[in-house]
Amino acid sequence: MNDLLHLEGLRRSFGDFLAIDDLNLVLPAGRLTSIIGPNGAGKTTLINLVTGLLSPDRGRVLLEGCDITRLSADQRVRRGLGRSFQVSTVFSQMTVADNLRLPVLARRNPAAVPLRRLEGDAAVEAEVDGLLDAFDIQELREQQAGSLAHGSQRFVELAMAVASRPRLCFLDEPCAGLNPSERERLLQLISRLKADTTFIVVEHDMDVVFAISEWIIVLNRGAVLAEGPPDRIRADAAVRETYLGGLAS
Repeated sequence: MNDLLHLEGLRRSFGDFLAIDDLNLVLPAGRLTSIIGPNGAGKTTLINLVTGLLSPDRGRVLLEGCDITRLSADQRVRRGLGRSFQVSTVFSQMTVADNLRLPVLARRNPAAVPLRRLEGDAAVEAEVDGLLDAFDIQELREQQAGSLAHGSQRFVELAMAVASRPRLCFLDEPCAGLNPSERERLLQLISRLKADTTFIVVEHDMDVVFAISEWIIVLNRGAVLAEGPPDRIRADAAVRETYLGGLAS
């Protein structure tokens, strides 16, 4: 596997609280990785540092060997980083189709997006149709995104993240609030999409983590407690004691 993301000596504190403690990680392309850990372990802080919502106190973030530590979040998206959030971030007053057109237009011609109608470009419309089909949300095309049920908004948000065609995409608790059938549908979708996008999943649901992951990183107090394939993590005594408890037995 080719290395996609390098984190070198990454550190971030909030006052006296050390959220990320001199973290070093190498994440290869093409491997579906989950990041787990107890509350306060630094999972969301880590995502925010990599995607540009936070700046590190020290250390570097490298994407395919290029230092992106000081780039803005928008610049990182253009370099191939994507993400979804714990809380749905759809544009509630816009239709589902328009929510998908925005990232497609931004990727194709960032400078033109604020100055043009969203509809009308045949190539853009073809991409939007493809996304609606891939995520099985064609019937939601003209509905306002804010009127949708939580599960449907989750699928729209993931489609928006994929619309930017990221090489690396972080999914922050993608299954939160989904019913069992929606969760299964989402997992099948991620399994299909991983051929083109490297996903890093942060998730509290251990059934999801062990069902979908090829590699698991366990954070504790801002540092890596353990990492490896699912079977190794299940068997790790320190992980069982710190986080998994009976789930790993």
